[in-house]
Amino acid sequence: MNNLTFGRYSPYDTFVHRLDPRTKILMMILLMVAIFLQIPTWSTTLILSGLVLLFLVIVMITSKIKIKDFFKSLSAMWIMIILLIIVYVFIPNPNYNPAHIVFKIGTYGVNYDAFYQGGYIILRLVLMVMLTMILTSTTKPMDLTYALEWYMTPLKLVKFPIHIVAMTLSIALRFIPTLLDETNRIIKAQASRGVDYNTMNPIKKIGSLLSLIIPLFVSAINRSEELSNAMEARGYDPYGKRTRYRKLSFRWIDLIAFIVVLAIFGGILTLRIMVACGYNVDLIYWIFGAKPLF
Repeated sequence: MNNLTFGRYSPYDTFVHRLDPRTKILMMILLMVAIFLQIPTWSTTLILSGLVLLFLVIVMITSKIKIKDFFKSLSAMWIMIILLIIVYVFIPNPNYNPAHIVFKIGTYGVNYDAFYQGGYIILRLVLMVMLTMILTSTTKPMDLTYALEWYMTPLKLVKFPIHIVAMTLSIALRFIPTLLDETNRIIKAQASRGVDYNTMNPIKKIGSLLSLIIPLFVSAINRSEELSNAMEARGYDPYGKRTRYRKLSFRWIDLIAFIVVLAIFGGILTLRIMVACGYNVDLIYWIFGAKPLF
């Protein structure tokens, strides 16, 4: 459970930490959209994805996010990655080019396209995890709540309870690291009582998971009840007029960061539009004057 880093804020004073949370949310949305703008030409798609990956690695290093922690986060998803590879490599697809067969298993040919599709989906997953980790590691939960509430301000016109939704999101984000710590505590306590969480026996595995899930649910319910009682005791009114101790403000560093991300998004979007208009978008051909091998 220590491998999960979503929701864990790292208190450093870096360029990324000082950015306005509203700017960071907008930049994350633009990069997520750019990641899913797939271009039919394989070489171009992989080059663009590699450039985005390099950009996010630089941002992580600048934000003092440990690459080791990122790989720990990915280690929790190795089963999903294996399943993706199996689905794309070993399930027949009639759209694959028969001239791109790598090797055969009996009469079934494994295609280059399968490896490309599986690898590209995994790369997308990696980029999404990196974006999420950067946002949650460099933004305080309350600042993230204020930013989301600011974006939902137009919904006030239709009497939408934006403050209640924002407060719910804030509490959920605050509870994630708390529940992870509680899970670790329960695992150690149950292991000291003889519960084996590493067993391969499916029946014993279910029993060991139940010994973890039931106390975790009870603890979560107790914590939520304590939190609600504390909020009531302090006179919290979800419909009252709200004030802010700390005001969010855009600065020149937010503008610079947004322009950089907008340039990345604009470049990928431009290439996607060129493909829709019938242009041959092949970066290897443009740069080296040669076609890719496949």
